Amino acid sequence: MSAGIEELLELLTSRDNSQAYRALKALEATSAESNRLYPHMDEFIAMTGSSNSYIRTRGLAMIAHNAKWDADGKIDGIIDEYLEHITDEKPICAKQCIKLLPLLAEAKPALAPKIVFALRDANVARYPDSMRPLVQKDIRDSLLTIEC
Repeated sequence: MSAGIEELLELLTSRDNSQAYRALKALEATSAESNRLYPHMDEFIAMTGSSNSYIRTRGLAMIAHNAKWDADGKIDGIIDEYLEHITDEKPICAKQCIKLLPLLAEAKPALAPKIVFALRDANVARYPDSMRPLVQKDIRDSLLTIEC
């Protein structure tokens, strides 16, 4: 995707989910290389409160991918709200949140105990029988990664 950063950021909240996903992947790659997107952390945090689960998921991803640049401790200030998405009303959003937690714990080791506690304490009973084992597996996988 050859769009500029501002255009990619705008696409994160697009109704066209395939276009937004491509923008997300491009922005994640940028985040791996530099802190260019860290100034937009407040926007990513705001996305996690969206009524649209796709936008929430993209916000969670961008926060996790920029955690290593979080010199201001913004994530520390919103970690409780972030961890609430472990049991997001949409199981797909919950699964993505759970899968991102090892990245967050690696970048912010001081938050790892809180993340582990939240994963261990997660009540996934709200999910349908078809999704519950998948969410539980993601929790186990993330715990194994964080605790090793």
